[in-house]
Amino acid sequence: MTSIVPAGPAGRAAGSRGPAGPPPRTAPAPLAPRAGLLPALGAVYRAQLSRARVARIPLLFVATFQSVGIMVLMRGVVDGGAEARAVVAGSSVLVVAFVALNMLAQYFGQLRAGGGLDHYATLPVPAAAVVLGAAGAYASFTVPGTVVTAVAGSVLFGLPLTHLWVLAAVVPLAGAALSGLGAALGLLAPRQELATLLGQLGMSAALLLGVLPAERLPGPVGWARDLLPSTYGVEALARSFDARPDWAAVTLDLGVCAAVGVLSLAVATWAYRRAAVR
Repeated sequence: MTSIVPAGPAGRAAGSRGPAGPPPRTAPAPLAPRAGLLPALGAVYRAQLSRARVARIPLLFVATFQSVGIMVLMRGVVDGGAEARAVVAGSSVLVVAFVALNMLAQYFGQLRAGGGLDHYATLPVPAAAVVLGAAGAYASFTVPGTVVTAVAGSVLFGLPLTHLWVLAAVVPLAGAALSGLGAALGLLAPRQELATLLGQLGMSAALLLGVLPAERLPGPVGWARDLLPSTYGVEALARSFDARPDWAAVTLDLGVCAAVGVLSLAVATWAYRRAAVR
């Protein structure tokens, strides 16, 4: 049969429309504005605190039980006085070191190794909000264990409970210093296993240099103790057990602890930016 449709261009136009042209380009939708530091910090803090409550409660129990056990062991060799104050203060701050330094180093090491930083990098939140929110959540999570340890140690060694309100300043300041250090270690470590190792070493340093009385440490070890961020929180809490605390010295120790906390969190924020762009 012979087609009645002409074979020319007109015929093709009559039978079909031909290839469609490219769709008209549309302007890309504008991105959401970047969140402010405080709202983003609050959102990250709440999310991390909820996560810590679910996943870290057994670890908080272990940290508290470990610190109380150390005080029970030291009770056999320490009778009282300045050594007892150092043991109780060091054991209390050790709870903060176990969670804020050790666990946060492992968390950021795991986050970096598993690609979790890519998720945070896509969110319109400042880098400081991610670091500060996680650090604040882990430090806040240590409050119950630190209070239980301090009260148990005070009863065990016969120390006064009058000035334990100093914990309200020691926990956040020591927590900021230690969590900043832990976050920096986890973010700067090239491998997840190394981040875990560094976190464990940091917690061991807080144990050995914080719980043991400073007078019994050799000179070079005492210098290393002065470089540990938790040392000044331990000193402030130990001074508060005196009958008449030297509040000027307590304030000075807390001020040094705060300065170290600001520095360590700034380093952790820089480490987060460095790791997020790689």
